[in-house]
Amino acid sequence: MERTFLLIKPDGVTRGLVGDILSRFEKAELRIVGMKLLVPTADLIRKHYPSSDEWLGTAGNKTLRDYEKNRIDPKKELGTNDPIKIGKMIKEWLITYLTSGPVVAMVLEGNHAIENVRRLVGPTLPILAGPGTIRGDYSCESPDLSNKERRPVKNLVHASGDASEAKNEIALWFKKHELL
Repeated sequence: MERTFLLIKPDGVTRGLVGDILSRFEKAELRIVGMKLLVPTADLIRKHYPSSDEWLGTAGNKTLRDYEKNRIDPKKELGTNDPIKIGKMIKEWLITYLTSGPVVAMVLEGNHAIENVRRLVGPTLPILAGPGTIRGDYSCESPDLSNKERRPVKNLVHASGDASEAKNEIALWFKKHELL
């Protein structure tokens, strides 16, 4: 048994998908042990996403690979081809987006909760997510469109990637007394 963090992002909340998304986890025998609706502050989102060169570089390199695949010139579109600078842009887009409206933060508990939640939500890019996953069933967003519009990919949810990330995110978003 383990716990993991899940965030239904503003696109999932404003589209009225909270109930549908929650039911997927409950049907998969994951228990909700903490949940709240809030509009996060910029400070909270800054703490949620790392500022390390490693994280920024990874985010920037994903964009650069996508641009290369779609034959888009990053210097022309973004003013740079430096992955860390692009990663910083992406982080700022995430802060703006995630503070733009309500989100639902929750802690789910169950057998291999982290792995099962990630399986249910599907790949980060909805355009790559298969039918039967939350992102595959409810979104067809692509990074080329989001980058052109200077915003993150609207992929409905964030799910912790591993045990360390889950532990940190749960502690960031919830006080111990808020979890059952």
